[in-house]
Amino acid sequence: MRLIATTLHGLEEVLSIELKEIGATDVEVLNRAVAFKGNKELMYKCNLQLRTALRILKPIKTFVARDEDELYQNIFGIDWMKIITLTQTFAIDTSVSSDVFRHSKYVALKSKDAIADQFNKKTGRRPFVGTTDPDIRIRISCIGKQFTVMLDSSGDPLHKRGYRTAVHEAPMNEVLAAGLIAITGWNKSIPLIDPMCGSGTIAIEAAMKAANVPAGVIRKKYCFMNWDDFDKELWDKVYNEAMSAIDKSDIDIKGFDISARCISMCKASCEDLGIDGLIEFKRKAFEKNTGTENKGIIIMNPPYGERLEKSDIFGFYSAIGTNLKRNFEGYTAWIISSNDDALESLCMRSFKTYKLFNGALDCKFQKFPILETSISI
Repeated sequence: MRLIATTLHGLEEVLSIELKEIGATDVEVLNRAVAFKGNKELMYKCNLQLRTALRILKPIKTFVARDEDELYQNIFGIDWMKIITLTQTFAIDTSVSSDVFRHSKYVALKSKDAIADQFNKKTGRRPFVGTTDPDIRIRISCIGKQFTVMLDSSGDPLHKRGYRTAVHEAPMNEVLAAGLIAITGWNKSIPLIDPMCGSGTIAIEAAMKAANVPAGVIRKKYCFMNWDDFDKELWDKVYNEAMSAIDKSDIDIKGFDISARCISMCKASCEDLGIDGLIEFKRKAFEKNTGTENKGIIIMNPPYGERLEKSDIFGFYSAIGTNLKRNFEGYTAWIISSNDDALESLCMRSFKTYKLFNGALDCKFQKFPILETSISI
């Protein structure tokens, strides 16, 4: 069957590689998504294992609609009684880019009416719309006059791993963190440091990857579990095989932050995941951080300046650059930021740049090899 995995802008190629590694075929890179082919077992694996996917969608119908009546008739023409039962709740999510259909909420409303009318016509009853945690999620994409109706097999987006027991003021999306790690080419044979770890997302995602811990290891629910063809025996097989592949040996990851609260949150998250002990979390200001003989890579998500004065952020980034050049010779630093001027204040030469988004912020993810001649003392 044909499936679509959605992701963040800039991570499409990374996701396509992940998909091929777990057995997807006919992989096609799209905009913020990757299309592929696979069976039910692969769909289960995608939801459990993929680190850079947000949702796994199953297209069930494509059609052209030139007005609201054609939209209604095409949605009504799907046999929804094979998809939703009267005891289940459903929700419709829409994305619309069209000169004809200008309001996504209106597309959702007409589609909901078509589904409800079909049930009323056949049974005299109708399933209810679920505003929170619906049993069945339907996604409708409209580009121009072209519609695609899809079933969302994931439910909650896959970046919600479930290991955040406390909320950091500016947590990084787990899918973005996993994407950053993949872009660097890091593997567990190389030491990794996040010297401003915050909620620890980068370090935790790295540890999960290094130990081969499935991304969804502690998630309990996916929407495909509510489908009429859910195969629990097959799901148990997929889950148990993934768990048996975990290997927690030979991992060197460190996370530092000036905030004691952040370090406490990081440790709690690791305990929830069952990876406590794999990461050395310690309270330490960045300016007091130094490298070790076992040189590796640094991945940093420093503040971008939204809550700092311009002079402060430039001075802050200048201090980051100075400390990297003085104390981390031989390392490779990767830094993500939405502030181009602040990145210039590092006074370091970037060898690679990737354009990504952190939430709504347009960011650059840059590579800085730190040479031993980077600074004169």
